[in-house]
Amino acid sequence: MIELLQKVRVIDPVSEIDELFDVLIADGYIQAVASHISNISSDTKIRNCQGLVLGPGLVDLYSHCGEPGFEERETLLSFLQAAAAGGFTRVSILPDTSPVIDNPALVAQLQQKRGREMREKEKINLASPAFPFPLLHIWGAITLDVAGKQMTELADLASAGVVGFTDGKPLENLALMRGVLEYLQPLGKPVAFWPSDRQLTANGVMREGPDALRFGLPPIPASAETTAIAAMLELVAAIGTPVHIMRVSTVRSVELIASAKAAGLPVTASTTWMHLLLDTKAVKSYNTSLHLNPPLGNPRDVAALRAGVRAGVIDAIAIDHTPYSYEEKVQAFAEAPAGAIGLELALPLLWQYLVETEEFTALELWRALSTSPAECLGQKVSAILPHQPAELTLFDPQHIWKVERKSLYTLSQNTPWLGQQLKGHVVLTWC
Repeated sequence: MIELLQKVRVIDPVSEIDELFDVLIADGYIQAVASHISNISSDTKIRNCQGLVLGPGLVDLYSHCGEPGFEERETLLSFLQAAAAGGFTRVSILPDTSPVIDNPALVAQLQQKRGREMREKEKINLASPAFPFPLLHIWGAITLDVAGKQMTELADLASAGVVGFTDGKPLENLALMRGVLEYLQPLGKPVAFWPSDRQLTANGVMREGPDALRFGLPPIPASAETTAIAAMLELVAAIGTPVHIMRVSTVRSVELIASAKAAGLPVTASTTWMHLLLDTKAVKSYNTSLHLNPPLGNPRDVAALRAGVRAGVIDAIAIDHTPYSYEEKVQAFAEAPAGAIGLELALPLLWQYLVETEEFTALELWRALSTSPAECLGQKVSAILPHQPAELTLFDPQHIWKVERKSLYTLSQNTPWLGQQLKGHVVLTWC
């Protein structure tokens, strides 16, 4: 198919462009980008894109997929459809499935399943043809056992094609962390850690501060995160293996990472989209979809995270999509499992509350959702230029829609925005 997007706002972090262009796409490639394109064939589909935004496809660093083991929360099919509908052309799933993704056979099984689902989709049109399946990347588990005391066969997983290594849960055994960093150094794969001291976290469910006292919820001190980051950075300084720091959520964490980068340590970092939008005051509703891990920060934390993303101290915004069934989430706040969905909601809400308020430029947000997370994975994203692959997302920032069961591809509904109207919706993706 040949398509001409007329008068579309092109946001390209690679070329640092935010301008109106016509864009011609054919056979999976960008054919032309110009202020006006008129020399087209008769079979070209022309799309009036005034008011629409075209950017590189979004890249998610890490999210949870229920399959295998928790298909009532999310299947691989529903996960990929939700990601595509949210504008993502590459997604990376965490290994905390059941069984855990700790061997090459499971990696191959998931990739083969994606291939079968894609072929079935093409046959019976299960999903809108506007949303082709994104590329699927799989994180390999670092440890074999629940206690986190034994390494997986990291070299075998690397050969199987995992995108990198993480447990997606705290690894507090510093001797093991040191061994992992030494072992992974020659493999050239990213390694990601979630810094959290579980002894300091204890039974807490909310960031320590005035709101935790007011709402009567067990607190988690910021030091549960920052002490773990400090220890991790010491190991990185000693060994030199690059590390990605997941789920950054505190003021002090941003300061520690900024100092580490200034000292030349090979670290990247990400926060999650909800930690940029909401703070502890939102928890007054006791909506269990606001029970997150790490918890929502205080207002100063949110301000520091936003500034960190804009400055590049926090490299990327992750979605950390965490689906749970209705029954799992209908509990007291402190008893409900932590996590919320986000693949279909992140771009509209971030655009609405960060770009439209002019706190972020469109380029700053798009970079943190596309080119920067790709770089954290050791990948590149092509510029929106002629002869480059068409890996793109077309977004309508003014489209109004309601978040409800029938409007979502994901199987779960654990989001505080359920039942609310949002502004902004993905129109098309090319992958």
